[in-house]
Amino acid sequence: MANVASLSPSPNQIIVTLEPDAIVADIKKAMKLMRGVASVKVQKPKEYDITKTAGYREAMDDVKHGRVTTYASLDDFYKEMGL
Repeated sequence: MANVASLSPSPNQIIVTLEPDAIVADIKKAMKLMRGVASVKVQKPKEYDITKTAGYREAMDDVKHGRVTTYASLDDFYKEMGL
């Protein structure tokens, strides 16, 4: 026999992006008053830190070990690339 809980659909979600932060609390209160709203969660976006990425660490390792190429000008770069 199938488990009834596994057959129920997942709840619908609406994602709303708000600015400025001052109105977030007011919107949250208003949404809780709406019929059918089961929960309201506020999530702050995570700050993106490029220094934590693998690509950044790899690039810094390249610099550390001298695996970089420099050009005197953009024109020199284009000539080297055959453009």
